[in-house]
Amino acid sequence: MAGIRGRFAPSPTGSLHLGNARTALVAWLHTRSRGGTFVMRVEDLDRPRTAPQAVRGNLEELRWLGLDWDEGPDIGGPLGPYQQSRRDEYYQQALEFLCRRGLIFPCHLSRRELRQVASAPHGRAPVYGRRERLLNKRLSTQRRAAVRTPSLRARIPDRLIAFDDLLAGPQITDLAQEIGDLVVRRADGLWAYQLAVVVDDIAMGITEVVRGDDLLISTAAQLWLYEVLESDPPAFLHLPLLLDEQGRRLAKRRGSLTLTALKAEGVTPERVMGLLIYTLGLTERLQPLSAAEALTHYHPDRLGRIPTALVREHLSWLHGDGDGRSASS
Repeated sequence: MAGIRGRFAPSPTGSLHLGNARTALVAWLHTRSRGGTFVMRVEDLDRPRTAPQAVRGNLEELRWLGLDWDEGPDIGGPLGPYQQSRRDEYYQQALEFLCRRGLIFPCHLSRRELRQVASAPHGRAPVYGRRERLLNKRLSTQRRAAVRTPSLRARIPDRLIAFDDLLAGPQITDLAQEIGDLVVRRADGLWAYQLAVVVDDIAMGITEVVRGDDLLISTAAQLWLYEVLESDPPAFLHLPLLLDEQGRRLAKRRGSLTLTALKAEGVTPERVMGLLIYTLGLTERLQPLSAAEALTHYHPDRLGRIPTALVREHLSWLHGDGDGRSASS
C-alpha cells in the first residue's frame, strides 16, 4: 500500500454541515491533486450518539457534492472494515501491546471528581496528571472491591512533542502539562477516539491527515501513540474552521447549514462547491464549480490560515441570488 493515502472520517451523529463538507473537500483535493488513494472511514465509536441513518446519509451527501473514494464502507477495499464499530479486535491488540509496555493503568475516578481536582491550561480541557494519579491510587482499592469498572488510561511521559503542520506551521506541545494521561478505553467499554484513530490510520496506511484545527491539540498525543506503537505518523494539515454569522463554529446539534437541508432547498452541489472553494481562499470570486473544476484551483500554499465566517452575501449567493462579486469573507 505504498504511495499517498489520504482519508476523511466522518462521525455519523447527524447530517454533514458546510464545515464538515469543507474539511472533506480539502482532504479529497489534497489527495487527488497528487494522484493518491482516498479512503472513507466511518468513525462510529460513540454508539449511543451514532444515528444509524447518518452512516449511509453522510456518504450520500458527499457523493452529491461530487466527492469519490477508492476504499470505504460502501465499496469495500483491502484494509477494511471501514467502520470503527467493526474494528474492536484492532483496538484490543493495540491495548494489549501498550499493556505489555507497562503504559496502561485503571482509573477509578468519576467525572465529577476529575472536574474537582484536574488542572487545565487556560481554555483547554482538564489535564490528568500527578494529583489525579495520587487520588486514583487512594481510591482504587475500595472501588475495586465495589466492582466498579474503571476506565483505562495510558501514562503520558513528561516531554515535549514537536512537529510541522502543513498549514499551521511549527508546533511544540508539553505532553504532561497540556495533554495528560490519555483515556484509551472508557468505563462503559467504548474505545477512546485518540487510540482508535491512530490504530486505524496505521492499519490503513494513511500518509496524510486533513482535519479542522480544533483538533490541532490532539496531534501531539497521537504522535506519541504512533511512537509507542512503533509506526511512522502521517503528515498533518489542520484547517481553520468555517464559522456562522455570529462567529460560532458550525455544529450538527444546531442543524447548521447541512448538505441535506441545502439540497432539499434546491441548492445545487456546484454552488456549494463554489462557496467552499471561495471560503478557502482558492478563488477570488464566488462561482459554481464541479469537483473536477475545484481540483484545478487547489494548491495547499493558497489555503487561508484564519477562520472564515459565512456572511449574508455568501448565503444569498448559495441560494442563487447575485453573481458573488461583492461577497466578502
